[in-house]
Amino acid sequence: MNNLDQQLTFIMEIDKLKAVYRQTRVKSDNDRRENSAEHSWQIALSAMLLQEYAMAEINILRVVKMLLIHDIIEIDAGDLFAFAQDSNQKEQEVKELAACKRLFSILPINQKDEYKSLWLEFEECESSDSIFAKSIDRLLPLLINMRSEGGTWVEHKISKSQVLKRNSHLKELSPKLWSYVENEVDLAVKNSWLLNK
Repeated sequence: MNNLDQQLTFIMEIDKLKAVYRQTRVKSDNDRRENSAEHSWQIALSAMLLQEYAMAEINILRVVKMLLIHDIIEIDAGDLFAFAQDSNQKEQEVKELAACKRLFSILPINQKDEYKSLWLEFEECESSDSIFAKSIDRLLPLLINMRSEGGTWVEHKISKSQVLKRNSHLKELSPKLWSYVENEVDLAVKNSWLLNK
């Protein structure tokens, strides 16, 4: 199979991401569940819009690439709720590594290596680019839940401490966005959308 055939095969394979549904709801569309392809598009655009708030130097092209590919593995592994139990998280990691290997191997070798490397970097969350990408990935559900009167937080009885912990990467990388998160979380507690613990 030549490079073009491999690339087109991959493009059609990732179409399946549109059928992976997340916990987050789309208020503007009868409260249906959001799919992972929509989520990936929205966070990539969000990163471009919010890049000025990163205190560390970031390469926005690398960040956007990470955000566009980070959930592709859900085609095989499925989506796991952000606040799932640790045992489920460990099981998910195994599924995601297998999915990463299968899905990126569809691509020509140079793209396979680049995308797999970017995906692993996003998961390890140690570079400035990956920390910013992960932070934006986690900020967006907060924004959506705040505009949905608590949304999935209320549904799953999520606490203030869980949301702050999940968004804690912002504390060092973007004090302005971290301050925004803290204020929103306090408002969510006041409105009983988050448990105050």
